Amino acid sequence: MRIFLVRLLIIAALFALWEGLPRAGVINANFLPPLSIVAESLWTMAASGEMTKHALISLQRIVLGLGVSIVIGVPLGLAMGSLKSLESAIDGPLQAGRQVSAIALFPVFILFFGIGELSKVAIIFWASVWPILLSTIAGVKSIDPVLLRSARSMGAKGLTLFRKVVLPAAAPSIFTGIRLGAAYAFMVLVAAEMIGANAGLGFLVLYSQEVFRIPDMYAAMVSLAVFGLLLNRLLVVLERSATAWRDA
Repeated sequence: MRIFLVRLLIIAALFALWEGLPRAGVINANFLPPLSIVAESLWTMAASGEMTKHALISLQRIVLGLGVSIVIGVPLGLAMGSLKSLESAIDGPLQAGRQVSAIALFPVFILFFGIGELSKVAIIFWASVWPILLSTIAGVKSIDPVLLRSARSMGAKGLTLFRKVVLPAAAPSIFTGIRLGAAYAFMVLVAAEMIGANAGLGFLVLYSQEVFRIPDMYAAMVSLAVFGLLLNRLLVVLERSATAWRDA
């Protein structure tokens, strides 16, 4: 309860500063409008359906990019963590690939996939797959060898060993990687939607800035933050459900 109150006080203080500093003239209100004006803009766009339209398009891109990252990153990470020969064979190219920024590769994605949805999904995938892959590998490698030997001594092997021991033990690391991947996905989503897009929250941020609708710009940024927090919360709930055995 005390932690909750502290968090509430911090948030209230930040909101008060946001409202008070522009109105007091400490910060130019043309560049940072008071919170109440931003909230009014957010409400207007939400009521008209404009914000919902942009949010749903961004959600679709996040779900597709992050979903493909999970589908590829988790199985590959489990395999690399379990098979040293596979890790040795492909670790070098993977380590080299993850050093290349998704933003730097965006022109390449546009050349190959055009400026449509595929290039935006591809850049989100590239940014989010690496933390998922590396966290999954680390999760498998960190499993207590005694636990594996004990399971094998009781007859567990193959798919049973993987399903009953390896996957549950690696699950916390896997979900950590997915949450990190989601954070990276949101960062590149904005960049992807600022280039060659006509809808999405990132597009709305850039467009509002270009036409000097500054309250709308901040409203879109607030929506992005809330969007990210909700997704992170959903992943935390899924993680707790999948790893409930730790509290048993």
